[in-house]
Amino acid sequence: MSSRKKTLLKVIILGDSGVGKTSLMQQFVNNKFSHQYKATIGADFLTKEITVDNNKQVTLQIWDTAGQERFQSLGVAFYRGADCCVLCYDVTNEKSLNNLASWKDEFLIQSNVSNPQDFPFIIIGNKIDADDSKKIPSLQKKLNNVTNNQLGGLSYPVFETSAKESINVESAFEVIAKMALQQEELNEANGNDVNDDYNDAINIHLETDNSGCAC
Repeated sequence: MSSRKKTLLKVIILGDSGVGKTSLMQQFVNNKFSHQYKATIGADFLTKEITVDNNKQVTLQIWDTAGQERFQSLGVAFYRGADCCVLCYDVTNEKSLNNLASWKDEFLIQSNVSNPQDFPFIIIGNKIDADDSKKIPSLQKKLNNVTNNQLGGLSYPVFETSAKESINVESAFEVIAKMALQQEELNEANGNDVNDDYNDAINIHLETDNSGCAC
């Protein structure tokens, strides 16, 4: 039996309500899709063990957070200790794309990461299975403007996915895992211990489940 320490990587998925954050997580972890998902209250998380770079076993702890503004105040507990942040938008909803900058800023403020300029973000445009007529006109141009201007002139990996059809979901999370692992190794090298942050967030999550309300 191996005695190797398991590496736990915390990933946060942010974005407006309805862009498909829950669907992406469920598709990646459980290989399933449903039209019946209810809006996330507060936050929820799932875990999945994967192999990164052919030989490194890691456990992804993926946090699916509420897109409603009234739950954003919970971000301090949920965001702390994150190793990667996924900014998700709906390719048929231009407002959700334009709001990515706000979600990024909110995360950096709430999470208090030690290296905001170097912290790993990834952008996912979901629902590419939609009819072309419903998609954002000149999407690539608008995405370039958002990435280069509103998000601080930094380039982040961008994936276009369909949680419904399971398109590019696996590929996106493989890159997410690699980026998260690099961040975790950097945290360890700098002596940052985020175990308390994990525990605090999980305890709040459990309390939310028991009360039925996160408000």
